[in-house]
Amino acid sequence: MTSESPALRASDQEREQTVELLRRHSVDGRLTLEEFAGRMERAYDAKTRDELLELTRDLPESATAPLPEGRRPPKKASRWIVSVLGGTEKRGRWRLGRETNVVCVMGGAELDLRNAVLEDLDSTITVVAFMGGAEITVPEGVDVDVSGFAFLGGREVRPGKSSPPPSAPSVRIRAYAVLGGIEVKTK
Repeated sequence: MTSESPALRASDQEREQTVELLRRHSVDGRLTLEEFAGRMERAYDAKTRDELLELTRDLPESATAPLPEGRRPPKKASRWIVSVLGGTEKRGRWRLGRETNVVCVMGGAELDLRNAVLEDLDSTITVVAFMGGAEITVPEGVDVDVSGFAFLGGREVRPGKSSPPPSAPSVRIRAYAVLGGIEVKTK
């Protein structure tokens, strides 16, 4: 007769340590914003140490492990996105700078942050749309703060269904629209 020992319960401190480790891996480019937000949510919901261990099993123990020989460092983060009489689309895996400026003049920009890799977990995006528009999609579990104004244009913010945890990554969006529109939505 074999009996398995019960799984050890996780403490609040162990949950916080796991979230901090996930945060460092996200900044290092191993996790996208959406992956980090999802794992962070599961870490706070974890009941046992095994559940916490499963969240980091595919990551190196150190968040700053050296790159294998022949691997290049991550690409430089996007700092300026400019669309004049045209459009720019950022989807999939791309690096978002700590401070990113988006300028749309009679053009548009579509930024999908769900698979973006963050340079810093506290990022600011400044969007200026003149006779143009911008659409920004952020994943659920990210703290989004939108400010700015619209003159003869529109600004629409559609927040997520749940409040992000206190240690969630933060994206501040400064949105300024003149004869244009800016939409921020959570998916």
